[in-house]
Amino acid sequence: MRTVRFIATCMLLSLGATAFSAEEAKDSSFGFGFQLGLGTETVLSDPTDSASEMVTFQKLALQPDISFGKFGLGLDVTVHFNLKLGSGGEGVEFYLPDWIPDKAGKSFIELYLPKIAYVRWGQKGDTLYAKLGSFDDGTLGNGFIMGNYSNTRFLPETRIFGAAFDLDGKQFNFPFVGVETFVGNVALFDVIGTRVYIRPLSTTELPLLKELQVGATIAADFKPQLYDGDDTNDEDSDSVAVFGGDVRQPIIANPMVVMAAFGDVAFQNKGKWGSAVGIGGRFFSFMPYTAQIRLLGAGFMPTYFDGSYDLFRSMKFASINSTPESSDVTFGWLAKLGFSLLNNLVVFSVSADGPFSAPPDVNPGINDYPHIRGVFTLGEGLLAGFSVDALYEKYMLGADGDFWGDLISPENAVIGAKVNYRTGPAMLSLLYNLRYDPSNGFIITSSLMSSIRF
Repeated sequence: MRTVRFIATCMLLSLGATAFSAEEAKDSSFGFGFQLGLGTETVLSDPTDSASEMVTFQKLALQPDISFGKFGLGLDVTVHFNLKLGSGGEGVEFYLPDWIPDKAGKSFIELYLPKIAYVRWGQKGDTLYAKLGSFDDGTLGNGFIMGNYSNTRFLPETRIFGAAFDLDGKQFNFPFVGVETFVGNVALFDVIGTRVYIRPLSTTELPLLKELQVGATIAADFKPQLYDGDDTNDEDSDSVAVFGGDVRQPIIANPMVVMAAFGDVAFQNKGKWGSAVGIGGRFFSFMPYTAQIRLLGAGFMPTYFDGSYDLFRSMKFASINSTPESSDVTFGWLAKLGFSLLNNLVVFSVSADGPFSAPPDVNPGINDYPHIRGVFTLGEGLLAGFSVDALYEKYMLGADGDFWGDLISPENAVIGAKVNYRTGPAMLSLLYNLRYDPSNGFIITSSLMSSIRF
């Protein structure tokens, strides 16, 4: 298994080197920024024990940011400390898990690699795209296997360093083939995925047919019990693999309506399978939408690697392994709608999915109830110096019998918000995260930070 991961890494790096050598940056503008932040933050006193108490430390963050054309690099070097002044004081108390791998329960590379906030080239959707660092939008193909995967769910206390690399053959005037790749954590290579696609009609003269994509995706988690402390080996029995095929065909492309039809079929552990067909696009250039109908075999989980996968991975792993083999088939649905106004100063999106049927009477799982995800962004400049980023994601809606009451209950939910206020070069930021851990209950982290951008 380790050999497979090593070969995959080498292929990713070699592809990247080849593509970068062929890319010519059209924009050679140079930018440099430096942010100095000081505030407070609550962290686990002992990160090796998730049940340890939360303690408050002062936080000093040094965050330089460099850009040149399509290239960007950001660092995030953070020091947590407390001043011990007065008689008998110890001077300065440093938070040792920031710097000592054993204290943090991590390897050297796990601890120090995330101090690089990001390295990127281009943007997702470009013919050449590469990024290293934090992700909230890890998606392969139509997102039926991996959609909006995020490795930031343990911020602010833990930053995870991931990687993505996409190469479209259009980069080399060879539009017949392309590839998308994703790694959730480069230090562990736990969650990885790859999609290869072709455009079989790219030589036709019909504008829409030439963009038809037919793809194949495989994604896996080699450590599904990582955050339970139970994953101590790399045996195949302790892994999850999802693979499948997809098709995507643009139907309408004009300023009023953009629409594409898509279809997927996928397979999970123990022969579980699922399929979906749907449409998606934009109305009036500012209103994205998606509608999907799903046909799901017993125990199959669509979008297995989703936005809060890291928080619920052990629950999902237990569910797919405990579901008995059955020929039962259920119908499911997904709907997504949003808007982006004032040049992306106001962005809102909500998606919901679930089964058409009621949950079973015996051993219902995470996939037997509706799931909802909402994202809201208020950009800087609309309300003076204020800006907001907020997330609400809820699993197992109605599990306690009260759907509407459960909708606002924090149980089985992920809630995050960041509120900023800028005046001149100074910014004040309040960060709040609440997540529900089935083993340890509610985990709340927060920080208040003031920073100056040079």
